Amino acid sequence: MAEAEALPARLNALVRLVAAELVTEVCSIYVMRPGEILELAATEGLRQDAVHRTRLRVGEGIVGTAAAQAACLNLPDAQNHPAFAYRPETGEEAYASMLAVPVLRAGQVLGVLAVQNRSVRRYDEDEVEALETVAMLLAEIIAGLGGAGEGAAPRPLATTLPRVFEGIGLTPGVVLGPAVRHGVRPPQTSVLAADPAAERARLAAAVAAMQAGLDALVAASAGLAAGSAETREVLEAYRLIAADSGWLKRIEDAVAAGLTAEAAVEREMAELRARMRRVQDPYLRERLADLEDAAGRLLDHLAGHSAAAGLAPGFVLLARRLGPAELLEYHGRGLAGLLLEEGSPTAHATIIARALDVPLLAGCRGAVDAAVGGETAVLDADEGRLILKPESEIVAGYESAIAARIARRAALAEVARLAPVTADGVRVSVMMNAGLLADMAQLAASGADGIGLFRTEIAWLARGGLPDAEAEEAFYARVVEEAGGRPVLFRTIDLGGDKLLPGFPHGEEENPALGWRSLRIGLDRPAMLRRQLRAMLRATAGRTLRVMFPMVTTVEEFRAAKAMLRAETAALRRSGRAPEQVLAGAMLEVPALVWQLPALLDEVDFLSIGSNDLTQFLFAADRGNPRLAGRYDFLSAPVLDLLAHVAAAGRAAGVPVSLCGEAASRPLEALAVLGIGIGTVSMPAGAVPAVKALVRSLDLDAFSRFLAGLRRSARGGGSLRTEIAAWARDHRLAL
Repeated sequence: MAEAEALPARLNALVRLVAAELVTEVCSIYVMRPGEILELAATEGLRQDAVHRTRLRVGEGIVGTAAAQAACLNLPDAQNHPAFAYRPETGEEAYASMLAVPVLRAGQVLGVLAVQNRSVRRYDEDEVEALETVAMLLAEIIAGLGGAGEGAAPRPLATTLPRVFEGIGLTPGVVLGPAVRHGVRPPQTSVLAADPAAERARLAAAVAAMQAGLDALVAASAGLAAGSAETREVLEAYRLIAADSGWLKRIEDAVAAGLTAEAAVEREMAELRARMRRVQDPYLRERLADLEDAAGRLLDHLAGHSAAAGLAPGFVLLARRLGPAELLEYHGRGLAGLLLEEGSPTAHATIIARALDVPLLAGCRGAVDAAVGGETAVLDADEGRLILKPESEIVAGYESAIAARIARRAALAEVARLAPVTADGVRVSVMMNAGLLADMAQLAASGADGIGLFRTEIAWLARGGLPDAEAEEAFYARVVEEAGGRPVLFRTIDLGGDKLLPGFPHGEEENPALGWRSLRIGLDRPAMLRRQLRAMLRATAGRTLRVMFPMVTTVEEFRAAKAMLRAETAALRRSGRAPEQVLAGAMLEVPALVWQLPALLDEVDFLSIGSNDLTQFLFAADRGNPRLAGRYDFLSAPVLDLLAHVAAAGRAAGVPVSLCGEAASRPLEALAVLGIGIGTVSMPAGAVPAVKALVRSLDLDAFSRFLAGLRRSARGGGSLRTEIAAWARDHRLAL
């Protein structure tokens, strides 16, 4: 009773402190009441007689919207925001800017903490982080009293609105199932150890159990991940990180100083999270994430149970970060889909998820805090969308779509065995992209004609560093062997941007996508590129080597790279270990290369268009930015005109032209590419059967004539998607 009666004074002191420290003119605390009502419980700056009088429903006003979305709202001009709800009794009409942060605990919204200023301003990152920290402390105060007084209790977010989050799909697929939040553990019951010696013994036993568990996972990884050598290498690297003496010694020292084992691990995890907030390097963040994951496993062993224990198959896992060992354990419990707020294409969890064929969505900031365990979640990695607690109509729609997808996949399995020949008798080539040995197992099943793009850097990133020369040669030889006589186009190292190796001095860049990457690194570090070329040549001795150089910007760059390839080939021919034939090609990703086509086509044996980077550079639009998704369409006149120009130039010079990348994996885009005269497309393995079905239903000559007329009539650079889709429907194409 005394604690509850003291709460108003504590809240009043807190709002005064926050307002003073952040130099804001208003700080207010709203607490959740029964019936999804947010009540003003304390304020510094608004009228005091509004306390306990001003109430907002969840979803009403900016405060209610922050609660409904479980997301921070940082608004320079709050009163002109569509969600703004004016309450005259507060006197807030004098204040322009507003920062509203939900008070969350274990996925439940307990209230909202807000600050306001008269000036129009956006609160900076440090201010947002400070207010989020205060909100965490406030959540513990409210939860410790069982609510906020007057019979209030924490209200689960599941009783509020559906929430939709946008992200980026890293592994395709659509799943629907109950949400599971990773890393949610019960709060510590004690911080100080009654018996330090006993705590040290508990910690030592938990560390030993953790290491034994990791040994078992590494041993079982071949069966779980289609025999992927890269998967085992990732786990081996993770096991070394987990056994690192540095972080374990810090935990031991904290226990020796009097903390319980759990409190010492929690402190180490808090320090790791603080370090991650300061680190920008993707590789270092990934290593810190692995350490945090290992610390979480150690907590589970101290508690005597696994975070994945007791889960029914078919769940959707939501995590900020996830280590490879945890992912394999969840997969063994029936994981259906995965969301990683801090996922990236080269993260360890992404590599494992791809090998396991688990749909993976990255981004969706705030989704983990917004979710309630057990509520229905739709994870659509194809469209880059997560829906929490979808309405019944949405659930029914996705259930139908998933059932249709399963039926279509079964039908496409039959098509995979058929040749990609159009209805009017034109043979096209449908290839697949790869980057891991695990991908090679899908070559025959997909029915692809070969590997149109093998990303050699993926295995390096999975390993966590440059392989030795013998291991690299053996890897390429295994890829060629797995291809079974089908062609393989090896792309040389494409590092830089978001793909960084440890110990490799990249340095900070304002715009890494346009910086020191790909062939630019290879030409500046010729020893590294020469070694890779030498390994490829040795691995394909007596066969045909097809090698292409990425991000070629000038013909001179290609000539320099080709000269290295020729020199290494000549040296190996003297030793009798060279390939029977060596073909060198370039990836067209930089628009400047289009204006050098005559000279380039004199030099290359083949040309491959990288649709991802070419579209990104053509429109000056970051392909990883959700805000720009859908703004610039691949099926627009400028893109198709450029591709048609390249295709015509290639035909005139007798140089084969192909297109690889995400665009080729979507049947409508693949249709347009074929229609402008590019006869080879390469895509992820899962998309091959669908594109083959499209090809077999297509009258290519009729569509090519239609597309040429459509391009001639296009004005303004807009999308031609609607017209192309209409033609496809009218002609009953298999889309």
